[in-house]
Amino acid sequence: MTRFFIGILLLFGTAVLGGGDSVAPTVAMAPYYGMNSSAGHTFVHDGVALYYEVYGTGEPLLLVHGNGGSIASLAAQIEYFRQRYTVIAMDSRDHGRSGDSADPLTYEKMTDDLAALLDHLEVGPVDVLGWSDGGIEALMLGMRYPDKVNRLVAMAPNLNPSEDALYPETIALMRDTLDSISPEERETPEGRREFKATEMMLVEPNIDASELETIEAPTLIMVGDHDVIRPEHAVEIYEHLPNGALKILRNAGHTAPQDDPARFNRTVERFFRKPFDSETADIDVSNPRLRVQNAGLYY
Repeated sequence: MTRFFIGILLLFGTAVLGGGDSVAPTVAMAPYYGMNSSAGHTFVHDGVALYYEVYGTGEPLLLVHGNGGSIASLAAQIEYFRQRYTVIAMDSRDHGRSGDSADPLTYEKMTDDLAALLDHLEVGPVDVLGWSDGGIEALMLGMRYPDKVNRLVAMAPNLNPSEDALYPETIALMRDTLDSISPEERETPEGRREFKATEMMLVEPNIDASELETIEAPTLIMVGDHDVIRPEHAVEIYEHLPNGALKILRNAGHTAPQDDPARFNRTVERFFRKPFDSETADIDVSNPRLRVQNAGLYY
């Protein structure tokens, strides 16, 4: 677990304790997924060895983890969706068991890696579920490779690293994390990875909202009402999607996929089965942190 992720838990995690019908993920799953030799494979793209695992049978579903994470971060999602989908999950370059790249990390490169994985497996179009940085990559996959995408769910993505998208304390945490990695640590494999991943978050992504209008796939944007992503920013993303839906999770933070996997997974599956099923949203506009009065369609 990276310093930034620990900081997120300290800053925002306590805000949602006791809320909702949370069900903690099975801890024993995490060491299994991401280190399962019977399900693991490697292929090379752009000079980087990329590690992935495949589980289950059914329609293909691509899972994309967040910054500093790995396949294991999505253990609760793999365990749930493998019962009815062919679940594909990959460690991003410079993450997990995948190889390191010589150049700086970019969301474009990681998105291209995902497209190369689908080509390697000869599958598609696929449903895509991305969390955090993985949500950014999911949106970019829809923009850059529309023929590879069936339906998209992006949990807590952002289009830019500004205070329009992120809370000031989130940006400060990124900077503090970067500063805390000493020159000596940056020469170690683990420190070099953490520095590259954190540095990327401070300068990327740089997606103009109008670019989202090219995404043809039905797309669900999810965000917690105590997330590191401003709910107003999630609304902005939703409003630029031609076939978009929005879900703001009550009493939930950035780590909802792990903190409350039962509710999170049900919401995602409902969208995949019936993308625009209109129901009362799990939203509380009276929450002082939720400065959204009318976002149009709430899924």
